[in-house]
Amino acid sequence: MTIDIFNNNYFFDNNDNGSGLSSLRTQRGVDEALHGMDDGELYLQYAQSETFSFDDGRLKNAAYDTSKGFGLRSVLGEVTGFAHSSELTDSALSRAAETVKSIKSGRGASLAITPHSSDRKLYSATNPIGGVDFKEKIRILEEIDEYARAKDPKICQVSCSISGEWHVIEIIRPGGHRVRDIRPLVRLNISVVAKHGDRMESGYEGSGGRYGYNQLLSANNWKSQADNAIRQAILNLDSVPAPAGEMDVVLGPGWPGVLLHEAIGHGLEGDFNRKGTSAFAGLMGERIAAKGVTVVDDGTLENRRGSLTIDDEGTPTNNTTLIEDGILVGYMQDRMNARLMGASSTGNARRQSYAHQPMPRMTNTYMLNGNQDPKEILSGVKDGLYAVNFGGGQVDITNGKFVFSCTEAYRIKNGTIAEPVKGATLIGNGPDVLKRITAIGNDMKLDNGVGICGKAGQSVPVGVGQPTLRLDGITVGGTDI
Repeated sequence: MTIDIFNNNYFFDNNDNGSGLSSLRTQRGVDEALHGMDDGELYLQYAQSETFSFDDGRLKNAAYDTSKGFGLRSVLGEVTGFAHSSELTDSALSRAAETVKSIKSGRGASLAITPHSSDRKLYSATNPIGGVDFKEKIRILEEIDEYARAKDPKICQVSCSISGEWHVIEIIRPGGHRVRDIRPLVRLNISVVAKHGDRMESGYEGSGGRYGYNQLLSANNWKSQADNAIRQAILNLDSVPAPAGEMDVVLGPGWPGVLLHEAIGHGLEGDFNRKGTSAFAGLMGERIAAKGVTVVDDGTLENRRGSLTIDDEGTPTNNTTLIEDGILVGYMQDRMNARLMGASSTGNARRQSYAHQPMPRMTNTYMLNGNQDPKEILSGVKDGLYAVNFGGGQVDITNGKFVFSCTEAYRIKNGTIAEPVKGATLIGNGPDVLKRITAIGNDMKLDNGVGICGKAGQSVPVGVGQPTLRLDGITVGGTDI
């Protein structure tokens, strides 16, 4: 179903019967609430979401939810006032306005210039939830289960899930400035367990993005996912304990960029640097990485999970260069932190929902290509580790220290990929790792669209990516000492 997002009304009832927000009174309320403030906005959101989970040969869960609400925010200096409600009425907005006006001080303020508008379209207005009917989704999940079990007799358990979201958001600022966006998001997860004798190992593959179910649930896509999950599980049955110690590590392209996202990306967000709590604070213009390392955050990629037409303050997203040839050249900024740092917003203000305040966050963060052949990079490592996939990890933003677990990794012996290993972890800190990069491949790849980023209790969808990288002298934790 394709809709005109500007002519469909999800938030306002202009019949003046008290059952919803009045468009005219809402604008007046925003103008009054934010008078004398430095910045602020009314954020309206209508959301539909659904999830189907299939496990042990049967449908285990089917859930659908719809919600709507508003968040009203005022900004004065470094102080913010915020109120939110799931009740879209003039009286609820009036109560919220009284809350956000409470931060006013004796000084006046000049309201910041509104973001410039954009008419670009990075994703379709199609609602994925209405694109494929209920029975067809269940049939596809059943087919995935049957396909995976028939693929290899070692597969003893299959779990798969489909999820879809469809959000309409509107941002209203003083003076009549209004922008809308519509945001589809879909995801398919496939997990399998393989068993041989007493040993059991798992494999996982996911995909998703800002598009419809037809692309996500095509047979070519889900079969490719299932094949890769099965390959990982069967491979791990033959894995040996991972070595421990300091060694050279080669990271594969694509999803291993999650290490870049966590260990480096968060440290380049504006709020941490304004407050001086980032390991990269005060280093603008200085070399923080090896030559050849260029990292960008790009929210303008079509159909990507982390992309947004506009951010959650109404600023069009950008392709922002953070590190250029090893030199720190930029931070990711929202409006408040940019203003306080004498910079401009980069379109990186994000919030989980109407009930949350925006803050500077990543969109799609990745390292650009180098000029080396990945095979040549591997051939130059005499004894090391080749890390292809990562699971969970922990990072300390203040010093960049991280610990990441590998879900698919191999020994490298005399320049050749050798046996798979299990239990490998990479230990280090972001600023140090950036300087240990000694080779950058020409095979940059983005992840398959499964990234979720957490910060200050809020989760948002993101993308990561990188080419093949060689890191020298990295600490590897393992079980084979």
